[in-house]
Amino acid sequence: RPVTVIEAEVLRGMLKGNFFRGLGYLGEGFRLIRQPGLRLFVVIPLVINILLFGLLFYFLAELFAAMIATAMSWLPDWAWLQSLDWLFWILYGAVILLMLAYGFVILANLIGSPFYGYLAELTEKHLTGQEVSTDDGWSQIIRDIPRSLWREVQKILYYLPRAIGLFIIGVIPVVNLVAAVLWFVFNCWMMSLQYVDYPADNHRVSFPALRRLLGDTRLSALGFGLPVALAAMVPVLNLVVVPAAVCGATAYWVRENGPSNTDV
Repeated sequence: RPVTVIEAEVLRGMLKGNFFRGLGYLGEGFRLIRQPGLRLFVVIPLVINILLFGLLFYFLAELFAAMIATAMSWLPDWAWLQSLDWLFWILYGAVILLMLAYGFVILANLIGSPFYGYLAELTEKHLTGQEVSTDDGWSQIIRDIPRSLWREVQKILYYLPRAIGLFIIGVIPVVNLVAAVLWFVFNCWMMSLQYVDYPADNHRVSFPALRRLLGDTRLSALGFGLPVALAAMVPVLNLVVVPAAVCGATAYWVRENGPSNTDV
């Protein structure tokens, strides 16, 4: 049947932006974090993230070791059963990878959000040719802590009901085949929201307004979120990708949205 005017407008809205241009912003972010004026505010949250990563890994390891010891004590005293503890540790490694891939990024962003907001500001100054000065860096970071934390809470509140909905879809036979694709697309979208929010918040753009702005360049947003989502699933690499994603998202903000959208 012929496509109606409304359907054509919806399709046009879904195809706004440039997917391949979006793919390049994370690579630009990795180049930006090596700039002298930005390094300090890359290193500090990176050190915090490494400490957090190490503590989480240690406590999860201790917890799982205790669980393995308890489980093995319930088994009959047969040598071949007692020797299966290595299998439990393999399962532990898989669980840890998944937990750190998704849960760690949320915690790291929550703790490092004041640093990332300031890093986004310095990156934008660098990209727009302004002088990059860190004289008032610490005072500004401290002032921005309440607002930064509230923005992270807003993102979590946006994420949770949609993630729960996708989880429910994922347990329905046949339909769950589609859910896997939806999960990945949604994660790409969330990565764009997560990191473009830092420069957007610096311009006092509300979170609902940011979602509309990213919707206006939807393909670019998904293109940017794709490599970030993939990198976030790789332990250790997800430590480095966070500041690079902040810088890449700032480049996205400057080039895709422009100054005309900073007063939304």
